[in-house]
Amino acid sequence: MTTTIPAAPPAPRTPRGWGGLPRRLLRGPAADPAWDRPALLALLTATGVAYIWGLGASGWANAFYSAAVQAGATSWKAFFFGSSDAANAITVDKPPAALWPMALAARAFGVNTWSILVPQALMGVATVAALHAAVRRRFPAWAALLAGAALALTPVAALMFRFNNPDALLVLLLTLGAYAALRAQESASTRWLLLAAAFVGTGFLAKMLQAFLVVPVFALVYLLAAPAPPRRRLWQLAAAGGVLLASAGWWVAAVALVPASARPYIGGSQHDSVLELALGYNGLGRLNGEETGGLGNLDQDAGWGRMFGPVIGGQISWLLPAAVLLLAAGLWATRRAPRTDPARAALALWGGWLLLTAAVFSWMHGIFHEYYTVALAPAIAALTGMGAALLWERRRTPEAAAVLSATVALTAVWAYVLLGRSPNWHPWLAPAVAAAGLLAAAGLAAVRLLRGPVLAGAAALAVLACLAGPAAYAAETVRTPHTGAIVTAGPATSTGFGPGRGGPGRRAGRAGPGGWARGPGGPPPQGPGTTGRMPTGPRAGGPGAAGPGGGPGGGPGGLLNAGTPDAAVTSALNARAASYTWVAAAVGSNTAAGYQLATGRPVMAVGGFNGTDPAPTLAEFQRLARQSRIHYFVGGDRGQAGGRTRGAGSGSDAAQQISAWVAANYTPATVGGTVLYDLTPGAG
Repeated sequence: MTTTIPAAPPAPRTPRGWGGLPRRLLRGPAADPAWDRPALLALLTATGVAYIWGLGASGWANAFYSAAVQAGATSWKAFFFGSSDAANAITVDKPPAALWPMALAARAFGVNTWSILVPQALMGVATVAALHAAVRRRFPAWAALLAGAALALTPVAALMFRFNNPDALLVLLLTLGAYAALRAQESASTRWLLLAAAFVGTGFLAKMLQAFLVVPVFALVYLLAAPAPPRRRLWQLAAAGGVLLASAGWWVAAVALVPASARPYIGGSQHDSVLELALGYNGLGRLNGEETGGLGNLDQDAGWGRMFGPVIGGQISWLLPAAVLLLAAGLWATRRAPRTDPARAALALWGGWLLLTAAVFSWMHGIFHEYYTVALAPAIAALTGMGAALLWERRRTPEAAAVLSATVALTAVWAYVLLGRSPNWHPWLAPAVAAAGLLAAAGLAAVRLLRGPVLAGAAALAVLACLAGPAAYAAETVRTPHTGAIVTAGPATSTGFGPGRGGPGRRAGRAGPGGWARGPGGPPPQGPGTTGRMPTGPRAGGPGAAGPGGGPGGGPGGLLNAGTPDAAVTSALNARAASYTWVAAAVGSNTAAGYQLATGRPVMAVGGFNGTDPAPTLAEFQRLARQSRIHYFVGGDRGQAGGRTRGAGSGSDAAQQISAWVAANYTPATVGGTVLYDLTPGAG
């Protein structure tokens, strides 16, 4: 029995020149089915429309990164370092690569919602195209289209490719890396292997060590399956390792060579170090919960069930059971294939990506958020398309028919469970999906007896039943605006920490970095004013929150979101703005971002995202105030209670010292409901 689906034969050469270009783009290779390229173009067009539709409603989305985009669109220095403000006080807590496409678009088209979010949507389209190309090399056209559609309809993908977090660029680069790695495996190509390493290494500059989760898988698959002698494979991998380090490390080296006095403080670190940021806050600290300056181990749901939990399940797990089952079936079907079999190598690569990344996400004890799971979406989608193709090729055997039937039935039942977590949201959908799935599963169980339109109908019903649930969640995600630091896809859930459960979850996000987990006394607070894991109000750094230690430093926004300042506040900050380096300073990056985006002027984020970075120190802040480089210090809304916020009890107390010093030495004035301290010499 043949165990490998052969690659499509090369297409006949067509005359070169611009005259034949439209035909080649619309028709594709002559050896492909006539419907293949039009179907792909339709899929990409639909993905682009869905991902771009209504983006303006999300406003600044994650204002933390939007403020950095604004800074990068104003200052090339801020662009290179990923600074939160154009005056380069402090960087965001990630490398800047994910900001660069948005900042370039903002330079070309102005700083607005569309210039920030459309590049993310286009990355989503490119990711679907790259996944399709990877699957299409060794599997039928319909399998590649199925994989692309499964990725595009994954709810968390529909969320993150419409949002301005770094995950969009990371997923695109990893998918391109997988495509290049598979090309390298086919012919032991050094060029393609080095290109794969460059893609993954560049992913490090989007989200640091998360990009490296796929490295062991890519390397092992190439080492075991490439058609070359062992010595050649080893030196090729060594060369790829060098490219990986160079592509990931050039920016790190450049930052390390610039004196600290000539660059912004590295946000997210406690010692102004990129390496500390990579290995600590964005590295090992995410695994063990010991992020220095972070919020510590606040996640209590670590374990194998995390990917199927009350909220995460609806983000990513719709096809996860099917992907695992199809991976096992595919590896069994290709067990007798040669060592270098490309189809089995593809299964191993995407399967290793899925299993290793899912295991790390399931068991990490540090900062973890639901949207991280978008990194699983390409692997799940690829395994779905490839596994379905391998089994469909063998559908006349009882074993393949049974596995196909079981896969569809399992997916439909799991969709019924996931949809049941939102009982008031389209209640008819869950039973309809379950009924269609079970009917399709019954047809596939008897697939050996079916022919013609009946066979095609059973297959189409199976695909529809498997994709209907995630498609509905994705549609809900597309039509819902999302803002804030942490967002989730789909409708509200009746269990767990679903968005919108008594609060503005989907629009305003649900938790700051690290989140707030349920305490030993029971579940988190619910009801009006809460959004799942993190309570809003003064203690949460929401509107009116006081700064660390109960002093000034709050104002609109907080740890989660950036508020919209009153027009009177914006006017006050813009007054004589050209005379100051920073028109204001505020504790925490989101608070600062709200004022910066409203004024278009640099606002210093004291303490970085969590307010826990020791930047600036009290002495540095005092010096800047004496030099009249900071106009105002932003306090909380008048009359709100004080409280410790932004990771109180962890990290530096510099922000608390600055807040206390400002309160002791300057006179507060209430403008538009917000307390401002004029730091101009002589004003105190």
